Amino acid sequence: MTVVLAWTTTPEGQAAQEAALSEAARRGLDLVVVPVEEGAPTPDLHADGVDVRVRHPDRRDRDVVGDFLDIAAEEEASLVVIGVRHRSAVGKLLLGSVAQQILLESAAPVLAVKGRTPAREA
Repeated sequence: MTVVLAWTTTPEGQAAQEAALSEAARRGLDLVVVPVEEGAPTPDLHADGVDVRVRHPDRRDRDVVGDFLDIAAEEEASLVVIGVRHRSAVGKLLLGSVAQQILLESAAPVLAVKGRTPAREA
């Protein structure tokens, strides 16, 4: 059993990374990091007591969600962690939503983490 992280270089991805490391440590599980951005650098994550491995999606068919979910299934994920951000309904309609697809299609429970927002001035 593992925690599987859909890793991106965004603020939402950073928040998801922190949550995934915390959950893996709390549950005593390994963390599998899957970079889901095309051309993103390989993450270098370390945490005390957590075995962290990186698995790259196959990308032969360019279906990032399918590739990610295949890895999660192969790793017997007990938890999937993703970063999410607010998008308008039109934005979701036109561009789709990787996070939404993962939420709907994952066999494992999904922890959706929002990125930090800057404090607003009064």
